[in-house]
Amino acid sequence: MIEVKGFTFQIYTEDFENDYISLTDIARYKSDEPSDVIKNWMRRKDTIEFIELWESLNNINFNSVEFD
Repeated sequence: MIEVKGFTFQIYTEDFENDYISLTDIARYKSDEPSDVIKNWMRRKDTIEFIELWESLNNINFNSVEFD
């Protein structure tokens, strides 16, 4: 766990090499309704562009036309 400004963030790992930080825990810092914060993050243009780039680099079956 990581504590920042009085908030505790969980770190998840399956193999002790690939760690994941909970977006829900981070969103709780912004609001008591973390699902709304995450929905807003997912709608942002830069988030969508990042997802498109990540998919094009890591998913051999990624269909950019369908993604649009």
